[in-house]
Amino acid sequence: MPEIMGVDDDDVEHDDEYGRRVGERLRAIRRQKRLSLQDVEAQSDQEFKASVLGAYERGERAISVARLERLARYYSVPVDQLLPRSTGMPTDIVDLTERAGKTKGVTLHLSQLDTVPRPEGEMLGRYLVMIQVQRQDFNGRVLTIRQDDLRAVACILGVEIHEAIDRLTDLGLVRTAAGV
Repeated sequence: MPEIMGVDDDDVEHDDEYGRRVGERLRAIRRQKRLSLQDVEAQSDQEFKASVLGAYERGERAISVARLERLARYYSVPVDQLLPRSTGMPTDIVDLTERAGKTKGVTLHLSQLDTVPRPEGEMLGRYLVMIQVQRQDFNGRVLTIRQDDLRAVACILGVEIHEAIDRLTDLGLVRTAAGV
């Protein structure tokens, strides 16, 4: 194919590949939220039609920046999380290192964060969002914090590290084995 207005085959192939990778991220976030394409359409008052969102996810249709921002807001995730990681870095490096280094942790009910008094609740919420972004985990219901995370949590809560789990339990954030 000849070059047209400064666009060559390599650019088109790169754009197609990038569009496909954006679509994969959109699908991954939607699935983490446990939403079907039809759920998104219905819950967004048809702002995001299932057929169009599906085309974005398959990389068949490009999404505008403004629409990407609205979709990020709908999913309650930072907009940059809807974009694929740069190709210069192995895409699963964070996931692999986290699985390899996974230690026992404490699972928190994220929905209970609203009940934690300010400013503790706000600071804790910001820290937990940072963990979600780092792990690419946007299910929004629960989050397991690891032993290393407890140091920062203890600092936020103003307690010693060995008191952090008890304080989180007192705040109603710790998910028990029964899921309650």
